[in-house]
Amino acid sequence: MNSYRTENYIKDKVIIVTGASSGFGKYTAMKAAELGGKVVLAARRDNLLKEICDDIRAKGGEASYIKTDLRDQRQVEDMAQFAIDTYGAIDILVNDAGTMPLAYLSEHKIAMQAWEECIDTSIKGTLYATAAVHDQMIKQGHGHVINVSSILGNYGVAGSAVYNLSKASVRIMADSMRVENSGKIKFSVIKPTSVADTGLVATEVDFNAGLAGVYGKLINAFMGLGEPDRLNRESIKCFDFGPEVLADNIIYVMNQPWGVNISEITVRASNETMFV
Repeated sequence: MNSYRTENYIKDKVIIVTGASSGFGKYTAMKAAELGGKVVLAARRDNLLKEICDDIRAKGGEASYIKTDLRDQRQVEDMAQFAIDTYGAIDILVNDAGTMPLAYLSEHKIAMQAWEECIDTSIKGTLYATAAVHDQMIKQGHGHVINVSSILGNYGVAGSAVYNLSKASVRIMADSMRVENSGKIKFSVIKPTSVADTGLVATEVDFNAGLAGVYGKLINAFMGLGEPDRLNRESIKCFDFGPEVLADNIIYVMNQPWGVNISEITVRASNETMFV
């Protein structure tokens, strides 16, 4: 019998999830709470955080939230302290917050602000959050940091330079920190490919830039052909899936005994053909 199917290593752990107001973060927080985790949700949209927390509590789960702008180091430190004050520990941090400001270099005049926000949120915010939980995890004698990267952290794509940079950065950051914290804090990287309905599209500068443009054209082609299984995760023809599928895999990485670290995982749709 596979122990991961029967054992629950999430129950009673204190879990901070950034970017928890939507997409991967939202579903990860909800699924962790269902398994008995004590979840702290962090994001800028506190009205959405409240709704999610209320829903978790209504189902018997344990959750709290704190409005946090990952670009502000003081707010990130307050987030970590809030988790300690509320639950007395920080066992797991999921670094999910980020933006996807796709645009070509020739569009720098209209894209620069969005690019800076991406760097400040995805790179600096991940660094701030990891540093904020470090001392508490060392004090406890254990901890686990999970960075949500992307397959676009593996290689460059035209129109995606800053997004490529942000996702490569959080991947390399986790790898380096895993080495220096071996036996103290686990570090993991989750790399999704195409995922629908994450909210990232709203942060794009130019929808025709990068793979999002290719993605949109392929979606239109599929819809034009009447492809019925594009979003059907039960079908081998699935082209992309909802964020809850990626959250399931984050939970899988999270739901391991302290002595086991799944350091990296890539999650693809079975019919996704855009990426190498």
